[in-house]
Amino acid sequence: MVSSEQRRKQLAREKYQRQQARREERRRKARLRNIAIAAAVVLVIGAGAAYAASGGLGGEEEKAKKQSSSKDTFCDKPSKGEPNGKQWKKEPALDVDESATYAMDLKTTCGDIRFDMDAAKTPHTANSFRFLAGQKFFDHTKCHRLVDRTIHVLQCGDPKATGKGGPGYTLPDENLKDPRLKGGTYPAGTVAMANRYDAQSKKGRDTGGSQFFLVFEDSKLPPDYTPFGKITKGMGVLKKIADAGSTPDPQTQNTPPRANVVIERATVTKS
Repeated sequence: MVSSEQRRKQLAREKYQRQQARREERRRKARLRNIAIAAAVVLVIGAGAAYAASGGLGGEEEKAKKQSSSKDTFCDKPSKGEPNGKQWKKEPALDVDESATYAMDLKTTCGDIRFDMDAAKTPHTANSFRFLAGQKFFDHTKCHRLVDRTIHVLQCGDPKATGKGGPGYTLPDENLKDPRLKGGTYPAGTVAMANRYDAQSKKGRDTGGSQFFLVFEDSKLPPDYTPFGKITKGMGVLKKIADAGSTPDPQTQNTPPRANVVIERATVTKS
C-alpha cells in the first residue's frame, strides 16, 4: 500500500517532469524561431547567415546523404568562360520605359528561366538589370545559394559566387508595399532583390546590387526585399534544382545547390 508520503513524492516527481517537458518544448520552439529569423537573414548579407538558415553543417550533410547524387544529372556542363566582373561607381542613368514590360531570359545549364520585370513599380531595379544584362555581367555566373528550409529560394547574380559580390553600386529599395506580399509571404514565382538590410538594427536600406532570388515555393519573409519580377517560364527547372538539394560549403559557409546552376547568358527584351 502506498503511503501518503510516497504519493506526495510521486506527485512531486510527475509535476517536475511536466515542468521539464514544458521547458524543453519552449526551447524547441525558440530554436525554430531562430532558424526562421536566420533564414530571412540569409538574403541580407551573408554567407554565414545562409549557413545558419540551413540549420548548420550537420543537418544539411544528413539531408544530402538521403538525396541521390544522380538528381543533378539533368544539368549540362557549363561552357567555357568566366564572369567579367565589371564594376561601376554608380547605378546607370535611369532611362527605362516605365510604361513597358521587360522580360529577362536566363539561359542556364539546368534549363531556361524567364521572368517579367515591372518597370512602373521598380524602375531602378528593372533599369539596372537591363543594363547589367547588356554588359554581359550575369553571363557565366553561378547561382551560389539554395535555401529549402523555412524559405524556398535560389539566389543568383553574384559574379564571385560567395554571396559578397556585386556591380559596385547599390540600388534603392522599391515596391516593398506590393499587395502580393500581404501576410509576410513572398509567393512562389516571385523574383526579388537580396540586400544587406538588418531588421534588428534597421540599418542597411537601399543596398541591393546584382544579387536576386527566385522563389520556388511560398516563403515567409518580411517585406524588406524588392519584388521586381514574376517567373513566366521555368518553374519546373527551379523545382528540379530544389529537389537536388544543397550542400554546405565550409569555406564560404554558403549552401550552394548540388545541381551546377550556371547562367550561361542573360538577356532582357522589351515588350
